[in-house]
Amino acid sequence: MAVIPKILVFAGSIRAGAYSGRTADVAQKELAMQGAEVTRISLADYPLPILDEDLEKEKGVPENVFKLARQIAAHDGLLIATPEYNGSIPPLLKNTIDWVSRVRTDGGRSFRPFTGKPAGLCSSSKGHFAGVRCINHLRAVLVRCQMEVVTPECSVPEGGNAFDDDGNFRDERLNRSMEHLCRTLIETSRLLSTRIEA
Repeated sequence: MAVIPKILVFAGSIRAGAYSGRTADVAQKELAMQGAEVTRISLADYPLPILDEDLEKEKGVPENVFKLARQIAAHDGLLIATPEYNGSIPPLLKNTIDWVSRVRTDGGRSFRPFTGKPAGLCSSSKGHFAGVRCINHLRAVLVRCQMEVVTPECSVPEGGNAFDDDGNFRDERLNRSMEHLCRTLIETSRLLSTRIEA
């Protein structure tokens, strides 16, 4: 019997109505339709200070970093839907990734939540470029964190017109891109599972 992969989904923005959040909604539905067990979180539930090595030395890694790291570790794969800020990764998302990458141990055991973890990426923007500059930067950062980033991606242009009243994509090409991304992420997550139950 095939293992049902557990996929963690979140957006790189916490703004109400953000295109990245709406893209994450579509991904969440598509992953579930394809048979994954999906957990949706918001980075608003894991507030973090700006990464500062002096702060880390004085107070240690914040507990919210460990909470998020454990969530990541408890899943077979990760799907991130990111906006694009000035052609690159938004500070909320980059700061979160940087903090989680600092985790080396948990409870005395070796613990690296990103290592070997499959990830799928979506991007969005209000213009024609669909966040593709950001998604390339994000891919490079996650590969540096030793994640297994799948090749298919879903980039959503003109976010203000991309969704219908039910929150689905209007463009069939975007639907096909999302289907392909989710299928590949599920297959890769099943194959490379590094899940550590919380």
